[in-house]
Amino acid sequence: MLDFRYSRPTSLGEAVALMGSEPDAQPLAGGQTLLPVLRARLAAPGRLVDLGRVPELKGISRSGDTLTIGAAETHAAVAGSAVVKAAIPALAALAGGIGDPQVRNRGTIGGSTANNDPAACYPSALLALGAQIVTDRRRIDAPDFFTGLFSTALEPGELLLKLELPACTQARYVKLENAASRFALIGLFHARTLQGHRLAVTGSGTGVFRWTEAEAWLDGGGAVEGLMDIPLDPERFTGDLHGSAAYRRHLVRVAAKRALALGPVAA
Repeated sequence: MLDFRYSRPTSLGEAVALMGSEPDAQPLAGGQTLLPVLRARLAAPGRLVDLGRVPELKGISRSGDTLTIGAAETHAAVAGSAVVKAAIPALAALAGGIGDPQVRNRGTIGGSTANNDPAACYPSALLALGAQIVTDRRRIDAPDFFTGLFSTALEPGELLLKLELPACTQARYVKLENAASRFALIGLFHARTLQGHRLAVTGSGTGVFRWTEAEAWLDGGGAVEGLMDIPLDPERFTGDLHGSAAYRRHLVRVAAKRALALGPVAA
């Protein structure tokens, strides 16, 4: 049996206090990653802080060109939200393709973002769109938030509250998935922003990254077909039983061509 204390706060202030009450307190959102980790005895927190009843972590809204999503909103809620579909239809489509119905109805956008699994879908969207991650202490730009394999800029005890994303109707996410897990062998989020083309890659094995060479090619008027020859840093890719590093590099180019050929997701 694991020996830990379980707390279920009903306000953000209470949650923050509990997270600061001991150094190994762990937040629990949808539990789609944490619970399997606990079962495998890969983590042993002294306290679990269940965030499911904290109202400040809920809500999906739009103000001007900024879409705000509470960290505790489920993938199903993001996928089904009319607000998300109008502001960033590609994000709603991405959320609707995560896992299976059980995962989508339990897993949360904040939990997935904070976990930063190298094959997770959301990090590619947040990076491509230039999102801001808002915590109980600060705002963090997406490029500064995702720091490596299962690694983020979050400090011990820091809680992710919400995500703020600029509205973008010129975007598409293409996922070439593992048929069993539905995680991305390679996923690519393409967004046409005010700053130009943005392409963010997940599933490479080393963490989410922007394919800046392809962005520069497209911003300079390069043809989509030319993406097959654009460099991809081999150091960003690893292989496993599902696919070699070279295979994953090839899939990035395939996904990019599909994203641009198919065009943006309809609102």
